[in-house]
Amino acid sequence: PYLGFHDVVDGDTLYHRIPAFSLLDQDSTSIGNEELSDYIYIADFFYTYCPTICPKVKTQMLRVYDQFETEKRLKFVSFALDPIRDNVERLHQFSENIGVDSERWHCLTGEREVIWNLAEQYLISVRADEEEPGGIYHSGKILLIDPKGHIRAFADGTEAQAVDAFMESIEQLLQTVK
Repeated sequence: PYLGFHDVVDGDTLYHRIPAFSLLDQDSTSIGNEELSDYIYIADFFYTYCPTICPKVKTQMLRVYDQFETEKRLKFVSFALDPIRDNVERLHQFSENIGVDSERWHCLTGEREVIWNLAEQYLISVRADEEEPGGIYHSGKILLIDPKGHIRAFADGTEAQAVDAFMESIEQLLQTVK
């Protein structure tokens, strides 16, 4: 299925697409829709010093990464919710620490307003909240995005069983995309 908002124009259904963006990854490479248009990708939103859900989500993202280690049509994109702290250098160190290939997994940073607005387009809740550990409330969803920028599936990235079902959705989408 296509998830998110949709419009009907002249009898045609226009499904929600992730809008154009361009951010810097952990290697200072500009990454956006154009660079991802030939790939299916898994997306999440995080910050490196998050003391609650982010470590759980990253554990599950790494499970997916390992499961699809040889799948060249699949990329991973993690958006930094606190780009002031999570600058290029910190994201570079983070990606090295978790042991991922920077050609396959892009940790993106840029202006906070841009990233938080993008989170809304990915149907992710995010807001500043001083009562939250780390100061940022956000959902732990991971999302499956097709090469045209449509959201095709999501899972609670803190729950292993939900991620197991999510991996089945990845398999299904890989079968339909050449």
